[in-house]
Amino acid sequence: MRDTTLLHRAEAVRHFNRFYTQYIGVLHEFLQKSPFSLTEVRVLRELALGTASTATELGRTLGLDSGYLSRLLTSFERRQLISRRQSEADARQSLLTMTPAGRAAYAPLEVAALDEVSSVLDSLSAAGQEQLIDAMHIIERLLGPKARAPVLLRAPKPGDYGWLVHRQALLFGAEYGSDMGFEAFAAQEIAEFAREHDRERAVCWIAEQQESIVGAAFVAALSERAARMRLLYVEPESRGFGIGTLLVAHSIRFAQRAGYETLTLTTCGMLNDGRRIFERAGFDCVATEPERRFGRNLIAQTWERKL
Repeated sequence: MRDTTLLHRAEAVRHFNRFYTQYIGVLHEFLQKSPFSLTEVRVLRELALGTASTATELGRTLGLDSGYLSRLLTSFERRQLISRRQSEADARQSLLTMTPAGRAAYAPLEVAALDEVSSVLDSLSAAGQEQLIDAMHIIERLLGPKARAPVLLRAPKPGDYGWLVHRQALLFGAEYGSDMGFEAFAAQEIAEFAREHDRERAVCWIAEQQESIVGAAFVAALSERAARMRLLYVEPESRGFGIGTLLVAHSIRFAQRAGYETLTLTTCGMLNDGRRIFERAGFDCVATEPERRFGRNLIAQTWERKL
């Protein structure tokens, strides 16, 4: 990546940070009318939800300094908002519990926070609300911890086909330098699948993680006895966590249940990670052929697996 490109993107992030910090300040104006700071409300919320029961867990969940958190909890205890008792499992830890007074103090803050957020959402159309939440999910997935979050394979929903064409065209252009011919190819492939979709003989898997699409694969009939896997992809930031392997494994099982004898796929020699997945799944490369596609000189590879 060129330095100028990186600097441009860094400025875009800083611009968003300024906007969002200011916006959050407006969103939490109600806190000025209560005796609690924003951080105190965050701690009370975690205790009210029961997601953390010790100071160590609270600090880890909220990213708070241990000394600052200790002083904050001492203040809560002095105001009789929380109580502590020694943990039977670890004598070094104290279990934190909200008192009835603490729950009574927190309840109106929760209502006020929901009212504030609801007023923001009410200013948007239903489509705008969905777009906002989707963008938040993407930011959380990209910037959050890289732990192995659960992956759901689901059927496509309205809008998914068009989104897959758009997303794969962007990725292949950025990663491999493909021209708009790839977008036309993907659109044609998906349109053909949508028109001829036979539920018993064809399937589209959408891989979803943290409520965002992170991959997809299509399986459809090539002939009476052979099926073809098409448009397999995984988002760059989600690679290395077994999502491609999962999509291929489910595609194989579907093809077996549908009664096909072989499953084939064609790549353009750019997907090195895919090659490893195919080999581990029992595919053999049965043909290679040079070709000019998507503005590049490529090597078309045909892979096949007996079922």
